[in-house]
Amino acid sequence: MNKTIFTTGIIFGTTAVILGAFAAHGLKNVLDVTALESFETGVTYQMYHAFALMILGSISKVEPQKKKLVYWLYTIGVVFFSLSIYLLALNNFLSFDFKTIAFITPIGGLLLILGWIFFGIRYFRS
Repeated sequence: MNKTIFTTGIIFGTTAVILGAFAAHGLKNVLDVTALESFETGVTYQMYHAFALMILGSISKVEPQKKKLVYWLYTIGVVFFSLSIYLLALNNFLSFDFKTIAFITPIGGLLLILGWIFFGIRYFRS
């Protein structure tokens, strides 16, 4: 499980750098300031949780079985939160109206918050 957690963190970190560069160079002149800032928020939160996953996968104090919930909360949270922000920021350029699924952004945020809470509980109880 630790290898999976760490690898997911690496994938999230790598794609955050790629998407951040894309935003800074490819989207800078295409998106309005609000959409660009929103996109960058998605990148920032994705990178934070990439680091968090790498830390989670590296610590031995928390048992692997107890890491599973935190892993899934972070992973699904990043996908719901960051991906929905990316799609909403690019909404004017895509054929599907992603505003219809904007409700998943706060669900993703809630999952990320719960991930931090459970990470703390599992760490301090171990």
